[in-house]
Amino acid sequence: MRTWFLCKVKYAKENEQGLLKNISEQYLVDAVSFTEAEAILFDRLASQIRGDFQVTSLSKSNIVDVFFYEDADIWYKCKISYMVADGESGKEKKVTQYMIVTAADAKEAYDRIQESLSNMLVSFRVPDIVESPIVEVFPYERDEVADQLPEGNFRPVSEVNQENE
Repeated sequence: MRTWFLCKVKYAKENEQGLLKNISEQYLVDAVSFTEAEAILFDRLASQIRGDFQVTSLSKSNIVDVFFYEDADIWYKCKISYMVADGESGKEKKVTQYMIVTAADAKEAYDRIQESLSNMLVSFRVPDIVESPIVEVFPYERDEVADQLPEGNFRPVSEVNQENE
């Protein structure tokens, strides 16, 4: 299961008049720890932001899934509710989850969530959709980890174990 971290970054941005103005933006990062989330943020934003920036907040997010569509750049946070039967007691329990999706407006966000979750086995409701302050989402990218490994004679652990037996 993915762990999404909500990160707030503060930096000075030049406005239309050429004046520097301090702004704060939110980013969503997929990482295994707070340390990795901050490292990913610094790696990605160093090329986007001119000058210094500061990570002012880093917290685990309640978002469980992200649906990205290239034709929109506004993120909408959608609340999803559904009922699940408890295995032990047999009673129904209400489950609430949050997901984000890119869309042009709230109606399109609703349609895209319906489309993205169309394969769910239980019926669900979308009781709330709000525009999110998230500027950008950084999902986990497997290739980045491989690029960071030093050159060497790396082999799968299973091969090494077979040799030692």
